[in-house]
Amino acid sequence: MPRVLSIAGSDPSGGAGIQADLKSIAAVGGYGMSAITALTAQNTRGVRGVHVPPAEFLAAQLDAISDDITIDAVKIGMLANAEVIAVVADWLRRTAVPIVVLDPVMVATSGDRLLDPEAERALRDLLPLADLITPNLLELAVLANAVAGAEDGARTGDGAGAGDASADAAPTIAPATTWAEAIAQAQAVSAATGARVLAKGGHLPGGDAPDALVHAASATVIEFGGERIATTATHGTGCSLSSAVATLQAELGDWEAAIGEARRWLRESLRQGEALEVGGGHGPVSHFAGLWSRGGLRTAPTPAEIADEWWNGIADVRAAIDDLPFIRALADGTLEREPFLGYLAQDALYLRDYARVLAEASRLAPDAAGQAFWANSAHGSLVGELELHTSWLEGAGGTAGTGVFTAEPDAATTAYLDHLLATGARGDYAVLAAAVLPCFWIYVDLGERLAAGGFGQRALDPGHPYASWLETYADPAFAVATREAIELVTREAAAATPERREAMRRAFRTSSEHELAFFAAPLG
Repeated sequence: MPRVLSIAGSDPSGGAGIQADLKSIAAVGGYGMSAITALTAQNTRGVRGVHVPPAEFLAAQLDAISDDITIDAVKIGMLANAEVIAVVADWLRRTAVPIVVLDPVMVATSGDRLLDPEAERALRDLLPLADLITPNLLELAVLANAVAGAEDGARTGDGAGAGDASADAAPTIAPATTWAEAIAQAQAVSAATGARVLAKGGHLPGGDAPDALVHAASATVIEFGGERIATTATHGTGCSLSSAVATLQAELGDWEAAIGEARRWLRESLRQGEALEVGGGHGPVSHFAGLWSRGGLRTAPTPAEIADEWWNGIADVRAAIDDLPFIRALADGTLEREPFLGYLAQDALYLRDYARVLAEASRLAPDAAGQAFWANSAHGSLVGELELHTSWLEGAGGTAGTGVFTAEPDAATTAYLDHLLATGARGDYAVLAAAVLPCFWIYVDLGERLAAGGFGQRALDPGHPYASWLETYADPAFAVATREAIELVTREAAAATPERREAMRRAFRTSSEHELAFFAAPLG
């Protein structure tokens, strides 16, 4: 995760400055840090006041962070005066920061200059320390004038040097009114500073809002198109874009890819900004709109929490199974042979198609672990469990010599299999896995409690008429497989959206109710 430091002013309304930077960094996958250059009193309608803390305190903030934390990228925003700019420049020269994105906060939307001439000169000297400069069109014109003035001063040899060229001289380069003019100004600034420049066409008239990554050293202009988004929620867009680009560049290592992804994120956030209903002026963008819509607002439960919730959610079904005459008679040995063999015949029919459902779960599983588990479970159902049914049905009377699958499926068996087969046909692995889980979990729970004497000591008697069958309920290997099934399904549920997780829970509950009906059927 990129660790990104924002050096900027504070906006108490939350839409721009440090607050917007930290939201943007987090929204695109970074860990945000901040060093505050100025405190403002502002809202969506405008700035009412600015307080600049001592520059020495800014230096202390910067040193405290870099002395302890590796910084992968820096985004620089509002720098209130020449002294503050000097502190930042000195810190950058002393600190090995791999990525520096400078958003030169110089001109208000109204056109008012935000920096005095001395600060503008200091900022011009800071530009070569940046990897990327992201001015709006008004700021781009100021920078183009500044670098042009510096070049003129150097050519005339006025004795002052390029660094002292007048920053408050009458401007000769006006803000661009066409996209070609914007590109030309960005090329001039890039050539003079060595930095890349992101020219932004949001202030141009028309229905398009293009951007371009300009790099004079490589003679490249990479353009990014896009229709203008009709919205009043534009407060802090420059702050948000630049901090997102810094974060994504630290992750991706490619300026074109970083800017492209940052623009997609910002445009998504712009579209949802007005829905926030923040302020009566130009509101903020909705930095987390995409994350909220795709991931929801509630914290996902852990797999263990899901297991507890689902198991407790079928407590009524499990209690009803415990109270069934079939289960009680099976435990105490009073169950007549005919209903027991009828149960085995239905269970054999069930297992035949249940194995097909498990095979489908294996086919749909997204990873090798899931594929292997469900495939092994399908094999076990066909080979291990059906062999046991065969030995009882064909070797112990009732249907001897007539085959395992001669019985007609009863209503409970048919309904259960219809539910599982239909779930598999829908092709949703997570929901199908949840649907097959009760057949593991409820059987193991019954078997462990039978083996522990939970239904009476008679079930533990070696002379019990169904002793060999009861042993299969408490098979340790099946218990291990069940734990693995629970882990697979609950991990899938924890990673799912709330809607899909609820669909999984419903499938689990429905299968549990079919288990109850299946156990109830032998005795009507």
